[in-house]
Amino acid sequence: MKKEYMEAAPPILRDYLIYNEAIKNKSSSTINEYFTDLQTFFRYIKVTKGIVSPDENFDRISINDVDIVLIKSIKVMDLYSFLVYCKDERENNSTTRARKVSSLRQFFKYLAVHTKQIDENPADLLDAPKLKKALPKHLTLDDSLKLLNSVKEDNNPNSVRDYAIITLFLNCGMRLAELCNLNVTDITTDGSLRILGKGNKERVIYLNEACTSALSEYLKIRPNEGVPADHKNALFISRNKRRISRRAVQDIVYNYLEKTGLGDQGLSVHKLRHTAATLMYQHGGVDVRVLQNVLGHENLGTTQIYTHVADEQVKHAIDSNPLSAVNKKK
Repeated sequence: MKKEYMEAAPPILRDYLIYNEAIKNKSSSTINEYFTDLQTFFRYIKVTKGIVSPDENFDRISINDVDIVLIKSIKVMDLYSFLVYCKDERENNSTTRARKVSSLRQFFKYLAVHTKQIDENPADLLDAPKLKKALPKHLTLDDSLKLLNSVKEDNNPNSVRDYAIITLFLNCGMRLAELCNLNVTDITTDGSLRILGKGNKERVIYLNEACTSALSEYLKIRPNEGVPADHKNALFISRNKRRISRRAVQDIVYNYLEKTGLGDQGLSVHKLRHTAATLMYQHGGVDVRVLQNVLGHENLGTTQIYTHVADEQVKHAIDSNPLSAVNKKK
């Protein structure tokens, strides 16, 4: 992991990020999000408190001198003022601002509760922006079949690998990082797959016939020669004989979505995860708690969004009845 914060963060922030990585077992992406959010916050604080000139290039303001004295001077209105700045000046949407609220809450809680460096926690009274509960975008069953067929019929020399990748996404609902981190040794002899999820939490999922077949075909042609020792165990190998990167997988998915005529629908790799979950819930009758385990959700509430997808489709089906607009005449 590229630890930018080791040089750019002041000691008090660096200690907090190390704590999250070592003790809280947070992922590299989460650590980087915390650092980015808090770096932006402290740059804003330095400008508003007159420590640096407002004419200075904001993105080049150093926060190395931020210390406990400055932090103790921060009040809850400074936090709200920062959120207004993020909304008006940085054009952050409510989702991004809600993430920043979470970053601030966690940081100040660490200082107040875990290390007791501050007596009062200004983030205790900080509310997050209300988020619109949008239903996750996903492919229909027909679109999913079209996507798989477009890969199957492609003459690309990597199409066998790509077919296995998209098959795993659509059948198992794994995250992008989870797929890229898969090793050959994660495939067990009993037809299961070990997945290392968020927070380094391991879960085991069953491989259905489609996944087993796709992986079997791929393993027959998976490169072995010229692969560096530290990449030998990687399940999916790139054309450069390295573990496949997240960007490469994203490009593969976008490419086939375009070929299938689905490129203009705002779909992405993560939407394939939503698709798998939706198909399992709607067509497979999978219990929401079982689905929670398959997806590796920590909270059941996260999984329950897929029950709302089904509710919306039921409503649409009833509204589509040609008799739906017929009213009793007086």
